[in-house]
Amino acid sequence: MALQNTLANLFSGLNIITSKKVRPGDYIKLETGEEGYVRDIAWRYTIIREYNENLIVIPNSKLVSATFKNYTLPKKEMLLPIECSVSYGSDLDKVEAVTLEVAMEVMKYVPGGVPNFEPFLRYHKFDYFSINFTIYLKVKKFIDHLIVRHEFLKRLYRRYQWEGIKIPFPIKAGYLSEKDKKIESDFPHNPSI
Repeated sequence: MALQNTLANLFSGLNIITSKKVRPGDYIKLETGEEGYVRDIAWRYTIIREYNENLIVIPNSKLVSATFKNYTLPKKEMLLPIECSVSYGSDLDKVEAVTLEVAMEVMKYVPGGVPNFEPFLRYHKFDYFSINFTIYLKVKKFIDHLIVRHEFLKRLYRRYQWEGIKIPFPIKAGYLSEKDKKIESDFPHNPSI
């Protein structure tokens, strides 16, 4: 009985190594939220290195029984969907052309983008304040999504400003009840506040 946990971790480690579902260098995210690069798979535990260089040590029996996503398999390249929206009244053909130009530029010149990938865009919703779409880019490996997304959004915003394409922001109408109006009228308006 005393060796039960040790043997469970040992056999789980053997299972992880032979199945090749998780390998050193893979980027994984566990259902519990922990994520990072697999640094080492030992007989009893697996070590994951987070973005901030912290290490997570997971007993192999827990890893084998956990649900996780491996961003490196079946291959390292990954499709990167980015949600965007434009205001009603936008010329959707122009929006598509401009957005795709920016996306192709990012794929070609930003490290981590896949230069030979042809980005594509799909409109998918008439929302309250906007027409929503998703632009699809591709990155060489999971961690590259940070810089590619960052550069794409900066360049797209700048280009939309140049082209006069409006990005909407939600506006909510506020209503005061009769009681609230009474309370508001009891206090004089002070512009210095």
